[in-house]
Amino acid sequence: MATARPALGRVLPGSSMLFLCDMQEKFRGTISFFPQIVAVSARMLQVARMLDIPVMLTEQYPTGLGPTVPELGAQDIRAVPKTCFSMVVPEVERLMNARPSLRSVLLCGIEAQACIMPLTSDPPPQSTALDLLERGLDVHVVADACSSRSQVDRLLALSRMRQSGAFLTTSECLILQLVRDSAHPRFKEVQKLIRDPAPDSGLLGLFQGQSPLLN
Repeated sequence: MATARPALGRVLPGSSMLFLCDMQEKFRGTISFFPQIVAVSARMLQVARMLDIPVMLTEQYPTGLGPTVPELGAQDIRAVPKTCFSMVVPEVERLMNARPSLRSVLLCGIEAQACIMPLTSDPPPQSTALDLLERGLDVHVVADACSSRSQVDRLLALSRMRQSGAFLTTSECLILQLVRDSAHPRFKEVQKLIRDPAPDSGLLGLFQGQSPLLN
């Protein structure tokens, strides 16, 4: 019997969406590496605009937690308010269903162990990553654009998502996959964005000596 071929996780602009989760004012002082996470997410948003990739932006209980921080550069995007821990609320589902070619979601935001991927499973939690995976979509978690208050929660949430079938990646890796070729007509613009490395969000220290969690 032939061995099942592993998922390749290819990403193409025409079949992708960028999800930006809950980067709001009240989280500014509590999330580890918050400025760096927002900066990397802003870079992903700029590339999405260059390549005509649709963007979903959510805010968790904005009345209490405030609006999306301005440095994300998403002022022209209407944020979808929510109270549940998954971005896949009815309005977002409608927008996803309007894009029948959708195959991949690029996922950025906070918190890794809450709205991105809750660690508990009893009762089954709402989870952006799992809800998207259940719909048969490839989920590319931009690890340098996701964080938590606790780095332990962040590490274990990333591990849990990988175990469930999500792809862990970095912003630059995804950006280059999306462009695919230095002959791309927007490559020079994209190249300017990634000329400087993405700001350090503590991933190297997070993963050092923790490789068994990622197996």
